[in-house]
Amino acid sequence: MSLIRKLMEPCRRAGLSGVLCSLSLLCVILDIQLDGVFGATQAEIEHHLEMGRKLLAAGQLAEALSHYHSAVEGDSKNYLTFYKRAAVFLAMGKSKSALPDLTKAIQLKPDFLAARLQRGNILLKQGILNHSPTYEAQNQLMKANELEELQEEAQAAYHQGDYSTTIALLERVIEISPWDPESRELRAECYIRMGDPQKAIQDLTPTTRLRNDNRAAFLKLSKLHYSLGDHHESLNNVRECLKLDQDDKECFSHYKQVKKLSKQLDSAEELIEEGRWIKSAPEAIDVCSEAHQRDPRNANVLRDRAEAYILNQDYEKAVEDYQEAREFDGDSNDIKEGLDRAQRLLKQSRKRDYYKILGVSRNANKQEITKAYRKLAQQWHPDNFQSEAEKKEAEKKFIDIASAKEVLTDPEMRQKFDAGEDPLDPESQQGGGGGQQGWPFHFNPFESGGSFHFKFQYN
Repeated sequence: MSLIRKLMEPCRRAGLSGVLCSLSLLCVILDIQLDGVFGATQAEIEHHLEMGRKLLAAGQLAEALSHYHSAVEGDSKNYLTFYKRAAVFLAMGKSKSALPDLTKAIQLKPDFLAARLQRGNILLKQGILNHSPTYEAQNQLMKANELEELQEEAQAAYHQGDYSTTIALLERVIEISPWDPESRELRAECYIRMGDPQKAIQDLTPTTRLRNDNRAAFLKLSKLHYSLGDHHESLNNVRECLKLDQDDKECFSHYKQVKKLSKQLDSAEELIEEGRWIKSAPEAIDVCSEAHQRDPRNANVLRDRAEAYILNQDYEKAVEDYQEAREFDGDSNDIKEGLDRAQRLLKQSRKRDYYKILGVSRNANKQEITKAYRKLAQQWHPDNFQSEAEKKEAEKKFIDIASAKEVLTDPEMRQKFDAGEDPLDPESQQGGGGGQQGWPFHFNPFESGGSFHFKFQYN
């Protein structure tokens, strides 16, 4: 059976007439042929673009235009293809023909600054050459004049050190021309000089897309994030810089520094946050100290080391680190709260530290606390001592041990103590008067008389 008969066989089975079957077959054949004509492959499109580039460079404009026509027909979603064809039209002196391609490129990529500049130039020339300028050309010309004046004023204010005025002028510049990277870069520099790196980052970030090769912006962003202690974002930006040029010496030097610090900080944060706690506190302190030597102004490094000192129950050093961190980042709520907590813990440690009384770590669980309590309560029970002086000393020790157990096995009281407040301290209680610390209702079992004895339940 021939190929045509095979193709027509399903039509006959469906009960269609010979004419309908023939028409159906013709549509299939035409569809196959049209696909072959119009369905250009990506490889063919790339070939047309490459040939267009070479012919344009050689000055063979008509031949280059023919290849760009084919590339546009093959891929109507690529903004660069339209822009490159527009460039050929402009080289041929056909600005009117270039205008639709530039408009299409901007529609496909609204932040494509080069296309907007070319389109603006064409509109301005059209308005100037025409005896009756279009409204759009007139409007663009007025904005161009205003922009020039504003930019001159902004530059003058910047060189005078008047950064607030510079920022105010650049607000209007950016409102008129949001795709101008230079204005954003200048405003970012003003924010840096005024001590507002976050706003500088907001201005610099879009400039990395407004220039084809803006390694300077990526590097500056990396350094700003680094100064704020955001080592992950710092690393991301310096990597983008190296993607543009892996041999950039300044970027590579900064990359090595950030990468090492990032590794150290991740290691320290892992030690502090992922459950190893007290056992690893000295190691976390060492890692943070090494990172601090490399970047002594990094507030996050100081904050992490302060937390490690707290875990190591070295509250005085924790306070010192938090105070230094506050000098570099005075707006951080985490640092303010951390300093307040460290100061309370330091004050508390100079009175009674229930963890030290029982000899347990700050992350000890209830079972460990109870075990330590039983051992010490048996050791320091007053009935184990003979002389009055020994009994008095034992009573004091025993009360401290019982108080520590009471606070650390009660979740609410322990939370207060961990926050720097002693729940058994009369000074911290409303209307707190005299009485023996550590026993509710001011009851001291050892003040009932010299002959008082009882059996203590070590539970």
